[in-house]
Amino acid sequence: MSDRAAPVVLVAPSGTGKTTLASRLIDGSGPYVFSVSATTREPRDDERDGIDYHFLEPKEFADRVNEGWFAEWATVHDQMYGTPRSELDAASARGEHVVMDIDVQGASQIRASVPGAKLIFVLPPSVDIMLARLIERGTEEPESIARRLESAVIELQAVPDFDYVVVNDDLDECVSKIRNIVEQQELPAFHEQDAEQMRREIVELLKGYYNMYRHDSE
Repeated sequence: MSDRAAPVVLVAPSGTGKTTLASRLIDGSGPYVFSVSATTREPRDDERDGIDYHFLEPKEFADRVNEGWFAEWATVHDQMYGTPRSELDAASARGEHVVMDIDVQGASQIRASVPGAKLIFVLPPSVDIMLARLIERGTEEPESIARRLESAVIELQAVPDFDYVVVNDDLDECVSKIRNIVEQQELPAFHEQDAEQMRREIVELLKGYYNMYRHDSE
């Protein structure tokens, strides 16, 4: 796979705006596309096989895992999801960058299986802003927010494993930074201790925020 058409892997804690960033990359100018993932879950009424997902039976999915058919895969809520290598190869042949919105484990698999992939960790401007974004969604219970913060602590420990780190303090600017990384232009400056400081702040936040709700149920 040529470096010019390498996949773009975005990883970030909840509340960072990763999904919005991925959509903005796809919707903007340039050769950026989403891949069609495979899954074992049942299709919804408006979903079509091969268009929205490749819908596979669990045994078929497991067989393909053993055959090395996936560039990355994971089990989420008792269903399996994965990115077929064929999707990445086809995009590369067209000169297109597949934008992948995945987790830390998926990124690790991509690093091992797809040489040249651009692994980018996206950070929020601050812990306070990340928390505010989670609360403003209006769809998360306090305990759910606390679990997402716990996950963020683990995810931030993986920052040194990534090739690039960007801060999503302004959506358009962050998209521009990602494009520059992919096109090997000027790279954003970042210090790993910034991520470590953010991780420590979340740990301190959890001591009050998380325990406030968990102690009542124990």
